[in-house]
Amino acid sequence: MTYKTLRNIVFALHRYIGLGVGLIAIIVGLTGSLLVFQGEITTHQKHYQIESITPKGEMLPMEVVLNTMTQIYASQPDYKLKRVYMPTKPDEPFNVMYASKENDWIENYVHPYTGAVLGNNLNPNPAERFYKVIYALHYSLLANDIGLKIVGTVGLLMCILTSTGIFLWPGWRKLLMGFRIKWNAHPKRVNFDIHKVGGVIAAVFLFFTFFTGFCWNFSEFSEPVIRAITFSWKPEPVSQYIPGQSPLKLTEQLNTAQAQLPTAELRSVYFPEKPDSALMIRYKLPQEKEDYGNSSVYLDQYNGKVLRVDNALDPSLGDRILNSFAPLHYGTFGGLPTRILYVFIGLSPFLLFVTGIDMYWHRKRSKTNLPIKVFAQK
Repeated sequence: MTYKTLRNIVFALHRYIGLGVGLIAIIVGLTGSLLVFQGEITTHQKHYQIESITPKGEMLPMEVVLNTMTQIYASQPDYKLKRVYMPTKPDEPFNVMYASKENDWIENYVHPYTGAVLGNNLNPNPAERFYKVIYALHYSLLANDIGLKIVGTVGLLMCILTSTGIFLWPGWRKLLMGFRIKWNAHPKRVNFDIHKVGGVIAAVFLFFTFFTGFCWNFSEFSEPVIRAITFSWKPEPVSQYIPGQSPLKLTEQLNTAQAQLPTAELRSVYFPEKPDSALMIRYKLPQEKEDYGNSSVYLDQYNGKVLRVDNALDPSLGDRILNSFAPLHYGTFGGLPTRILYVFIGLSPFLLFVTGIDMYWHRKRSKTNLPIKVFAQK
């Protein structure tokens, strides 16, 4: 196969994938830009919704907070405790998550020093309502499981699109020309230059954001594959279910887990959803940069046996790859500058689609008019 033939195949692949997934990529990109600073915006709004927290003494133990919530939900047996998140700052509340048949994500905000329940997300502020819709649109197009798979498939196709775009970039022949936009040239040439320059600048970032999105949306497939090819396979932690026996008290479980990572800070607890599920307790080691931490201890919920310890400072290759997904997807790997950059990266699918459509239209019009011009010359 000659280089010209290969280039023609890659060009056709690039063009038709772009035309096919462009509109969905625009939706995912624009909503992604809106989500970059979601945490800061919703937290700011939440301060107006709940009572301000003044640090006073030491925070209450997690067990005390959970006892309060258990009493509140005692008359509602259909509500199940899912997770609890520790405050990462002195003026933040505990977040205690419950689920019911009607609502699988009920947040309760608890004062970390008094134990008072400050509110919940059942009556969200405008920012929270807005971002709930934007988030669902971003990862599933508001179409639940079907939308989840559609967005995941588009993510994979966008990886191919960005890869073919890099292959076709004119800068491989002459680097300077690959980054040059001739603003005084014909509009058709200006449009092409904007497409090539914008595409090559955004390509790597687009690849990683769409690739990580694809892996998350198809996690039941992607994670086992990543662990298999990196020889980092880990058995799923499973509790030995004993009919009639209640799970151990959380205090005892926390003591066992803390002993595995003595210097780590408790960040969250994921409660078992099934009788044979493990209790997962998440920690942040002092050397970790991510606030939520990437270190976890899995315990048998009945006998407290340590089933697995994931130490973020001693990860397998598979763990390193999987742990890199969040910083790469959210743009947090370089702090504030890369997060600002990701706002503009999210806008790039719109720019590339519009300029790509313009080039496709000009090319198609030229081919349509070509026989007429030839006939006229004859």
